[in-house]
Amino acid sequence: MSSTFINLTYLVASALFIFGIRGLTHPRTAVRGNILGATGMLLAIIATLLDQQVFGAGTQALVWIFSGVILGATVGATLALRIELTAMPEMVALLNAFGGGASALVAGAVLVSDNDPSSQTTIATVASGIIGSVTFWGSVVAFDKLRGLLLPDQPVIFPGQQVLNGLLAITALGLGIMVVNEPATLSFYVGVVVVASLLGILLTIPIGGADMPVAIALLNSYSGLAAASTGFVLSNNILIITGSLVGASGIILTTIMCKAMNRSLLNVLVGAIAEGGGTKADADDVYAGRVKSTSAEEVAMLLDGARRAVIVPGYGLAVSQAQHQVRDLANLLESQGVEVEYAIHPVAGRMPGHMNVLMAEADVPYDKLREMDDINPTFEQTDVSIVIGANDIVNPAARNDPSSPIAGMPILNVDQSRTVIVIKRSLSPGFAGIPNPLFAADNALMLFGDGKQAVLKLITAVKEASS
Repeated sequence: MSSTFINLTYLVASALFIFGIRGLTHPRTAVRGNILGATGMLLAIIATLLDQQVFGAGTQALVWIFSGVILGATVGATLALRIELTAMPEMVALLNAFGGGASALVAGAVLVSDNDPSSQTTIATVASGIIGSVTFWGSVVAFDKLRGLLLPDQPVIFPGQQVLNGLLAITALGLGIMVVNEPATLSFYVGVVVVASLLGILLTIPIGGADMPVAIALLNSYSGLAAASTGFVLSNNILIITGSLVGASGIILTTIMCKAMNRSLLNVLVGAIAEGGGTKADADDVYAGRVKSTSAEEVAMLLDGARRAVIVPGYGLAVSQAQHQVRDLANLLESQGVEVEYAIHPVAGRMPGHMNVLMAEADVPYDKLREMDDINPTFEQTDVSIVIGANDIVNPAARNDPSSPIAGMPILNVDQSRTVIVIKRSLSPGFAGIPNPLFAADNALMLFGDGKQAVLKLITAVKEASS
């Protein structure tokens, strides 16, 4: 197959990747973007197989390759169909791990098979080995923490941790130099992988569950950089382009999440975003008998006289799968002349876009999903805000208490509404592990219960109140 045809196919695949990523930035075009990206990947795989003359390499080679394709496609399709949206961060962590691990293994295989590798190949191999190993083990730790299997959700910290991380990084680089100087000595590359693997674990264990989505976004960027490095090892343009796109988009996402959670990008890079800053208030002091419980019937009476209502979806809504019921409630209120909008915090749920996907799944019009910066100025003109399963993203301590662990974190200013209805199972804290003064505010009422069941009761009460 001519190199011109292969490169042209790679160019088309690259364009599809770019348009696919562009499509993923908007819920209305996300499905199309996903299809474009998948089509681009299919073209890239076919072109690579043709370029390496795999189809003429014999039956045994084809059996191995297509067995891997079928196995991978089966596992991927099964996970995609069965995974809950609330578990998507864990899924992303595993995908990052697979990408990083594959990059390190492929680069090592090239080093073994190439009798006289160039400097570009050995340098790129070292980069792929370090970044890929850090990505693999860091992502495995992230997955384990989110699933609560072996490691605790809380940060794991010990004295001299950052110093040890620095020594490991220097050691990995030193071994990498030895790989470049003596590529035939495979033990040096094995050493790079082992040390980088340990570094990946130690960079991730000090990160708590609340900050883990930020770490996963960064690991996603790392997986792209590892793939790009492996592209240089293989002299494969499409892998370089694809890896660069993933690396760039991952670091942009990490920056967005750092801003939304008031975290430092530098601290994320060195694994130093463990929770612990600020003073955690005592729940008894914050609530102290000031929490007011309500019923669906009372909330229906409040909504009966409302002109504007804002719904704030959170992680609890995702867990209870209440998005369809929330849509039905909004439609019912709109049929009674109430203006209804949705306030979307950038990190509501577990990943950016989590709430957008949930609401899109329930066919909520996208123009009703208002971003935090757009809707915050309107809360003072809002009659009723209904918070469903959200906690830290509506905690006014972030704005009012400089000593709070979440001080400075941008929040939705729902406490400025005339009335706030909070639907939650209990007064349990969010990921930050701190009480929420909103629950005890004078204008706040707590409707305790499962999100879906509470909304269903609310729908019934609103219908009865209007009949």
